[in-house]
Amino acid sequence: MRVMAAAVLSMESILMGFALLIAKDSANNSQLWLGAALAIAFLLCAGMLKRKYGYFLGSFLQICLVLYGLVITLMYYLGALFLVLWVFAILLGRRGEAIKARLIAQQDEDGAK
Repeated sequence: MRVMAAAVLSMESILMGFALLIAKDSANNSQLWLGAALAIAFLLCAGMLKRKYGYFLGSFLQICLVLYGLVITLMYYLGALFLVLWVFAILLGRRGEAIKARLIAQQDEDGAK
């Protein structure tokens, strides 16, 4: 789960970098600094996914990404797309971890016999 979620957050950081290139002509300085802070926050959050609060922070950052659509309208759509990817990364990651735990338990059970 952590690897998939970290990949989504890393890609969002790159997305914010490209969004800043688009926004540099039409946005003011505070909006550009906010975008840069979001890009850095995505990278930092990818490293915090070892703990449970990292996922809560990542979910909050997803909302911030969608709200950056107030600066660049296209970010509403891209933010929503990455929000869906974030949800799938968490759901599929949990399913994968459950399957992995079941296989390990089955191997332990077969090894004990």
